[in-house]
Amino acid sequence: MDVSTFYALFSATCFTLVGLWWNVVQGHQEWLREPALRRIVGGIYISFLLPALMGLFAQVGGTETPEIWRFSFVAFAVIGCVSTLRLIGRSGRNGSSVFVSLTQTVAALFYALIALVGARPELADVVGLKPIQAEAVLLILLVVLGHGLVWKFMAGEGQQPADDAD
Repeated sequence: MDVSTFYALFSATCFTLVGLWWNVVQGHQEWLREPALRRIVGGIYISFLLPALMGLFAQVGGTETPEIWRFSFVAFAVIGCVSTLRLIGRSGRNGSSVFVSLTQTVAALFYALIALVGARPELADVVGLKPIQAEAVLLILLVVLGHGLVWKFMAGEGQQPADDAD
């Protein structure tokens, strides 16, 4: 598959996931009332939004103007990493599960790697890929982690215990 085609499909898919997540959250207004849950909801949101934005910039920059996608990947990955690290710092205090904390830690690592490859594209040679391909793999893995968080959140973290339900 052509890298430009990949990023077009990837970005559109991530924006669709953002919209789907908004619909899920609208059906669970209680998630937004508790600060700890609201932060997790926001973390899931950015795990789809930031890759979508990176995908758009990859299309704009492409292989002809790599500076555009490289700069945007570094900037968005730094935002994602800092946001995720802040979530991790708070998750221990609010009783988040080990799965959520571990997933967020791995996501922060992926964001750091995305920023690193954006800043130093020659690092992609280590795995035998072009820089924009290495970034694509990291973004795919980041979205997979986001899906894991959605599943865990909807199946456990965001659900009320049985004795609290109506």
